[in-house]
Amino acid sequence: MSLKIERDTVRTVGADKHAGDFAEQALEKATGVGDGPIPGTKGKHPHLAVIGTALTGGRKNAGTKGYLSGYLKELEDHPLRTKMLTAGSLAGLQELLASWLAKDRNKHNSYLTSRIPKMAAYGALISAPLGHFLIWLLQKAFSGRTSLKAKILQIFVSNLLIAPIQNTVYLVAMALIAGARTYHQVRATIKVGFWKVMRVSWITSPICLAFAQKFLPEQAWVPFFNVVAFVIGTYINTVTKKKRLAALRKKHFGDGGHGGHSGHSSRPRHDDYPPVGPNPNY
Repeated sequence: MSLKIERDTVRTVGADKHAGDFAEQALEKATGVGDGPIPGTKGKHPHLAVIGTALTGGRKNAGTKGYLSGYLKELEDHPLRTKMLTAGSLAGLQELLASWLAKDRNKHNSYLTSRIPKMAAYGALISAPLGHFLIWLLQKAFSGRTSLKAKILQIFVSNLLIAPIQNTVYLVAMALIAGARTYHQVRATIKVGFWKVMRVSWITSPICLAFAQKFLPEQAWVPFFNVVAFVIGTYINTVTKKKRLAALRKKHFGDGGHGGHSGHSSRPRHDDYPPVGPNPNY
């Protein structure tokens, strides 16, 4: 009896090992890991290299210029158009993702709110052209000046002149998108949100710039700043939506002296559309 159990155990282990070897060989054959390092990779992480290669054009295109190079070429050949498409896409996606994370639905119980196309239009038609023009002026003003003093002065000009212009236009657009219709409503939004947005800009901008200078080639700076602005904007937008929803629930169900009063005012208030993040330099 003991001998039979041992024989069955050996047979089972052998079958499992054979199946594992077969699966590993099939994986290597399908991914090409067994053929050596994929062109353009170092071979230290073969399976991750396979996944990355599959996501960027497949093995037949390995070692050639990928999507990032194509984007950078478009950015060089058609800067304004590429920035407009980038800003519009990321602004719309940011609004959709923040709505989903905050569980902020419209009256049809959908995350596809009217703010998404409005945010996309803002990013493509206002944010990108404005940023493109202001950065062009900044670069032209400091053209040929490469000293340390000039670089420091350029950073100060960017943070003290360009950032306030961009963030003011951003807050005005956000107020209008959220429903503000009078000068006083727009002014209240700017008054409440301006310094909050500027603080975010002044904190994140030097950190991201220092990281890019230390670790990234110059041609990768634009995509890197786009991703950082998208992540920060999505986070702040999500937090803002959650606070707004909590305030509306509190207002609807009442608290303390407001017990049964659940009527919503038709006039939007500045805290119904607080700032949702810094205006990104797409």
